[in-house]
Amino acid sequence: MKILVVGPSWVGDMVMSQSLLMRLKADHPEAEIDVLAPNWCRPILARMPQVSQAIAMPIGHGALQWNVRKQLANSLVARQYQQSIVLPNSLKSALVPWMAKIPKRTGWRGEMRYGLVNDMRNLETAAFPLMVQRYIALAEDAPRSAVDLKPIITPVLDVDQEQQAAVFKRFSLANEDRQLVAFCPGAEFGPAKRWPHFHFATLAAQLIDSGRQIVCLGSAKDTAAIQQIKDLLSADQLRSFVDVSGQTTLTEAVDILANCSAIISNDSGLMHIGAAVNTPMIALYGPTSPDFTPPLSDNAQVIRLIEGYIKLRKGNAEQGYHQSMIDIQPELVFERLQSMVTV
Repeated sequence: MKILVVGPSWVGDMVMSQSLLMRLKADHPEAEIDVLAPNWCRPILARMPQVSQAIAMPIGHGALQWNVRKQLANSLVARQYQQSIVLPNSLKSALVPWMAKIPKRTGWRGEMRYGLVNDMRNLETAAFPLMVQRYIALAEDAPRSAVDLKPIITPVLDVDQEQQAAVFKRFSLANEDRQLVAFCPGAEFGPAKRWPHFHFATLAAQLIDSGRQIVCLGSAKDTAAIQQIKDLLSADQLRSFVDVSGQTTLTEAVDILANCSAIISNDSGLMHIGAAVNTPMIALYGPTSPDFTPPLSDNAQVIRLIEGYIKLRKGNAEQGYHQSMIDIQPELVFERLQSMVTV
């Protein structure tokens, strides 16, 4: 049995999609599962043993590029897939499996893709409140609600211990007695989803003064926000504050997060990676809701002070932060952290 999964475009969603891959492997141990994914997500698939091949989607988000999709589909015909599972709801995401003439093409109804998806499911959003449930439901025979699903298998990313040792050495990170605390202060769409830099700085100072080392992870576009944190720390404290943003691969971030004593993270892709390596975590939410995409780990605790979901790209308070994120005080995060690990 050969299955092609058309993966999501965001790193965090790709991590959550591992639950689907694990369910497919549990139900069909002999299956070969390939995943079609954008290049920025592909590295994380190397840490999912359920994936036989990570196939590059050479087209940017939202672009049609019909001829490129057709060439890709033609290259997949020889794989002789029996089924494709299309996780995004867009019309474009369903084109390649259709062009590749994969017999069974499973997905949720969305964007007028009749015929492109021939195993069409009607989504009742209240019946599957979690994104991971919506993914897993596509592996089963048209379940009516989350109650009908088999138990969710939470993501578990592999760790490369040799690479882990190398990256810890490269950045002089503490790897004894798990004295390293990871900060993931970035988030998409600007500061609205971010815990304020001044709160991160207050918490960093408290942790450093108690003998911890801080490592800040993120992409190159998070470096400016991390610099704001650093600007509020003393020279002595900066000696125990390591900024690796923009300097690590996605798999190196997996290995770093797996060997930390704790993680403090906004709602981001790194949060989902941290959950998938089961490191104790405090996940900070404001306008976005953990009711849809929570960290999938029993070792994670969510702090959120408001109810409901607020769709916005800009914060309503100082420096673009959302007031609900400002209201999460560093003292509360430190107390919650103390309840999980020794600090």
